Order: sequence, then structure tokens, then C-alpha cells
Amino acid sequence: MNVDKLVFTLTTTSGNTKIEQESRTPSKAGFGQKFRRFIQTWAGIATIIGTIVAILVAIWQFSSGSPINSPAKQPHAGANINQSTESTGMAIDHQNVLIYAGEAGQILPVKSIGDWQQRRRQILDGMQQAMGPLPSRENQVPFEIEVLEMVRIASFERRKISMAVEPGSRLHAYLFIPAGLKAGERVPGLLALHPTHPLGKGDTAGLSGRENRAYGLELAQRGYVVMVPDYPSFGDDAEYDFSADRYLSGSMKGIFNHIRCVDYLCSLAMVDSARLGAIGHSLGGHNAMFVGAFDTRLKVIVASCGWTPFHHYYEGKIDGWTSDRYMPRLREVYGLEPDRVPFDFYEVVAALAPRAFFSNSPLRDSNFDYRGVQKAIPEAAKIYRLYHAESLLQVRYPDCEHDFPPEIREEAYRFIDRILSHRPREISPEE
Repeated sequence: MNVDKLVFTLTTTSGNTKIEQESRTPSKAGFGQKFRRFIQTWAGIATIIGTIVAILVAIWQFSSGSPINSPAKQPHAGANINQSTESTGMAIDHQNVLIYAGEAGQILPVKSIGDWQQRRRQILDGMQQAMGPLPSRENQVPFEIEVLEMVRIASFERRKISMAVEPGSRLHAYLFIPAGLKAGERVPGLLALHPTHPLGKGDTAGLSGRENRAYGLELAQRGYVVMVPDYPSFGDDAEYDFSADRYLSGSMKGIFNHIRCVDYLCSLAMVDSARLGAIGHSLGGHNAMFVGAFDTRLKVIVASCGWTPFHHYYEGKIDGWTSDRYMPRLREVYGLEPDRVPFDFYEVVAALAPRAFFSNSPLRDSNFDYRGVQKAIPEAAKIYRLYHAESLLQVRYPDCEHDFPPEIREEAYRFIDRILSHRPREISPEE
């Protein structure tokens, strides 16, 4: 082919880059002119090749980076999402916690705590692929606490508060403070997360009349500082509009709110910030696990019901996880296919290690199949074993339905007492 007859021109039409080929008849010229034309032609071709490579790289980065979002739900500036193993094309088995993806894309065995820390980061990345990015915790707004109600009972004071968590967003919560604390005395702090109930925090605070859901109240009676927040769309936050916030899921909004609650507990003079935990039932159960995965200040996590691996949730029919208050991307991005979801509860439990975890998983829970829990716990135990902390992973399988029965609650409370080195108070007869 005579190169003098071929010239490439890079043009742009309607935002799409294309290469046009033009044929030209060479003019008569001397050797020097022909040589210069030859060099110019190949320089142009090299430029075009470089442009094409840059375009292909940009397309690859776009397809493998942060999740694609609708215009109304773009991640905010400073979002700290990283590439997950799925987005980089590295196949990872979410039911096997003893492997991780190496930098070159190879699957490697977890042989040390250092290896596990790499896998743990990949787990958090996968959770953010499904839930959207966790916002940066830098430059937080002041809490601007408003006390809306105060009730004094023999063993504690219960405050109903409103608290700023981020610009334009507040949450409501009950705060239980033990009575009779001495000057300078500090006690453990707990986050008690409510199940699905219209009263939200009121259910866990003992105001709904459901005794088996009043774990926030009961832990306050044992002498803990307990914070019981409303999850968005419940209680005093029932009108929360998920479509108007900056989050890709209600789950991630909940995680951020709950981290801010831990921040607030740590700010209280009577709370020992080295002795913190979270507890919840059902909705509150998996929310306790989620915040525990992202916030390692929580030293003990108790989940009553609330979780099973996705393949065991209604036999893999995971649409129940996809409303605005949970993770709509499981439908929008992952097509309701458990195999495509970039994390699973095998990993969430393992991500809590070596911190203490107690699960109540009833045999007749129609929502969260205990058989999935029975598969996940031994897998997560491999990571607890890596830390020589097997005793800190506990599960109970009571013969009941979707419930948190008294004997299991009492066992969970004693577990929390032990982990947080707390001596429970005697409950006053007046209560």
C-alpha cells in the first residue's frame, strides 16, 4: 500500500469519536518532500492510536469503577468506595472466607491475619457495591442535640432526643442514662436497633407492649447507657424520603446514621468509649451486623434473627431485600440473582472477627432460614480461629418462630456483660 495515498482524520460527530479515511492523489514532489510527508503521516497515525488506547482505557475504567447511578442518586463528593473484586473482574467465592484476590487478579489463600485484612477490605468494598458508598466521616456536623422529652424512672433517665447526623438530616432516638452515676464514673454504651414496627425506637424502648422486643429497656435496667435510634421510615422519622437523600440504599443511610450514634455515645462523659456494642432483632439484627462491619469501635454485636445467606433467604428469592429502605441495587444492578450479589453474610460475620458476635437464629423463623446460618457460622469460625478467638463466636437455635425469647435474651445479655466487663445492676421492684 502506498502510504502517500492514505490520510487518517480524527473527527467527532454527536459526541462519538470516529476515524475517517480519505484517499488523495499524491502530487509530484522530490525525495525530501516525500520523506517529510511519510513522517507526518505516521506521526498522525501514532497520535490516533494513542487516542484510541486512551478511549479504551477510559471505557474500561468507567465499567470497572464505582457503581453507575441515576442522575438523582450520584455519589457525593468524597465518597470512599473502592473497586470490589467483582468490578475488577476477579472471581471470588463469597461463601469461602479463606481466599482473597491478589493485585494481579489471582485468587490466593488466606494464610495470615495480613492476608485476611486484604479480604476484609474486599468484603467492605463488595458491600458498598451493593449498598452504595459510605460517606467520608471527615468534617462532621455538630450534633445539635434537642431534648424533646425526659422521663425519670428508678434505675434510669430516658430522654427523647433529636440529633443532627449530616447537613439537612436529623434522627430521633431514645437515650437511656443510668441513675446514680458517680462523678467521673463511666459505663459501657450500647446501640439498640429496633425491628420492623411502626413505633420504631418505641418498640425497643419498651413502649409497644411487646416484651420480647424491649431489649433496649432491659439493657438500660442493667446499667448501660443505651441509645435507641429510629431507622429511616419508622417512628418519628416515618416520613423519611429515601429518593431525596444522597444514598444509593436505605441500608447505607442506616449504617451512616448508626455510626453517628456511636460517635455521640463516645462524646458522652459517662460512656467508656472502649466498651461499646450493638444489638438488634430482625431489621435491627442485620443493621447491627452492618454497622459492626464498618465500625470496629463496637466490641460486641448481637443479632437476633435478621440474617441468613442470600441463597437461603426464601430459597434465594431476594426481592424482599430490595425496597428503598434496604438495597434496591440487588434488583437494579444484580437482577435478583444471589450469585451476582457482591457480598454475602458468610463474609459479614467473618468481618466482625475477632470481635464478639452472638446470633439468635430460631428453628422456625420463616424469614431467615437457620440452615443458612448453620452453613455460614462454621465458615466465619475459620477467621475467628485465625485470631484464636473461637469462643467469641456464639449462635443459638431456639425452637421458636421469628422471635427473641426471654432465655435467649438473658444469655445474650450475659454475653455482652462478659465482653464489656460490666456488672449488671439489680432491677428495682418499682420497674
